[in-house]
Amino acid sequence: MSEQLPVVPRRSALYLPASNARAIEKARDLPTDVVILDLEDAVAVECKDLARKQCCDAVLSGGYGHRELVIRVNGKGTPWHEADLAAALRAAPHGILLPKVNSPQDVLDVAQAMDELATPEHTRIWCMLETPRGVLAAPQILASHQRLAVAVMGTSDLTQGLRAQHTRLRLPLITALGLCLLAARTNELAILDGVSLELDDPEGFREGCEQSKQLGFDGKTLIHPKQLAPCNQAFSPSDDELAHAREVIEAHGRARRLGSGVSVVGGRLVEDLHVREALRVIALRDALMPRGQA
Repeated sequence: MSEQLPVVPRRSALYLPASNARAIEKARDLPTDVVILDLEDAVAVECKDLARKQCCDAVLSGGYGHRELVIRVNGKGTPWHEADLAAALRAAPHGILLPKVNSPQDVLDVAQAMDELATPEHTRIWCMLETPRGVLAAPQILASHQRLAVAVMGTSDLTQGLRAQHTRLRLPLITALGLCLLAARTNELAILDGVSLELDDPEGFREGCEQSKQLGFDGKTLIHPKQLAPCNQAFSPSDDELAHAREVIEAHGRARRLGSGVSVVGGRLVEDLHVREALRVIALRDALMPRGQA
């Protein structure tokens, strides 16, 4: 059986406008796995410089505990991209989130800047896939550099780019979501689903999180703290999932001791691939335990 990669919980990734000092401070106590300090869409033009300083100061000051800190910079070709990238790389958060990645070169340019500035290894590249061109190039983009860690779906921009419609089941996006999932898993990267813009439809949001998990996403990006609890719950292993995982591991262990590579649990055949998934579920539970969320 191949070696299991370390499991990093990224159930919830909350976007915060980096121009909002109060929101940045409050994030130190929010139950989110990832804080995305946003310099792009959520920040007005006249606040770009202030937002850049505030988010970098926050990263350098620390105090966010287990939470991964990620800075979303303005995209290549905008007036703020170079200043954002230089400041973000010096601050050295856990991740630099690149919007509208359309080609491997977008990643390679940032990787080169990291080398030139001697950015610490813990700072990884996160890519937003939110255009038709980016989705079609996802296999090449997500294989382009070893500092890549996470793919993030930008479903709002993608819907507009496709001239599609926002629907509850998101059928217009299923092909694009599947292509990006395939590319991420092929390269052993994490992948997060896009945001839900409906803030007053808790049942619809819960169903959306369940759909994301069923498709294979590791978590979901969020735009409001009230989305955190249902999102974390959806992407955390349930008691039933944990019980099943333990049963699979135990049954497979018994079969191996008897010289067999397969066993049966609940009337279903269990092989190595099922054991790997069971081990991932247990590892995710273990990673969440120090946070009091398992």
